[in-house]
Amino acid sequence: MLVTSLEVLFQFTRVLHILGGFLALLVFWIPMITRKGGKLHARVGWIYVWAMGVVAITAWYMGLWRITLDPWRTAESTAFAYFLIFIALLSSSSAWYGMRVLRYKQRPAAHKGLLDLLIPGALVMGGIAISWFGWTIGFPLLQWFPLIGILLGSQQLYYWLTPPKNRMHWWFEHLGGMLGCCIATITAFTVFGAPRLLEVDSVHPLVWFIPTFVMTPLIIGYNAYYRRKFKV
Repeated sequence: MLVTSLEVLFQFTRVLHILGGFLALLVFWIPMITRKGGKLHARVGWIYVWAMGVVAITAWYMGLWRITLDPWRTAESTAFAYFLIFIALLSSSSAWYGMRVLRYKQRPAAHKGLLDLLIPGALVMGGIAISWFGWTIGFPLLQWFPLIGILLGSQQLYYWLTPPKNRMHWWFEHLGGMLGCCIATITAFTVFGAPRLLEVDSVHPLVWFIPTFVMTPLIIGYNAYYRRKFKV
């Protein structure tokens, strides 16, 4: 009876996850192209953040279900479950960071808020653990993708623990955090959603990294543009 109830909860969670993911995919580009700081940018940005919150929470539950309770789990489904948990951590950490830097944009010194340090710290440690696990089972997605989380988490920790270096520091960190979350959103769709929509069992591992290859130059380009604009 308990297992049946948990299976029903899993299916309900899966529906919420899909709805939240599609909403995030539908709106994530709007804040990128609208006027920064405008009403549309802020309102749609919050919709995206809340949608990703739903995606992250449901992903953690589904990942843990696959690893611990799923009677039909396989080595491959378990590996993908670990990836699901990690990318949920990556997206939620990036979104949290992207919003929190706005709250502390006037800080004159290092920021040592416990939660703001714990979350990127968990991202770094989780990335190391998942990457190690990926190497032990020979699963390329888990071997290499967590390096992105290690890099982003380390950068977030460095930002919080050092004094701001220019007057618009928060602008660039908000931009990087939210675009990092977008990378996680699109990557999750590439790994889980697209193959199911195309009715294929799997895609080449290089396809999993296309969102990172595409979005990283975009982040660099945005930074360069606004550094010239703000003369920093």
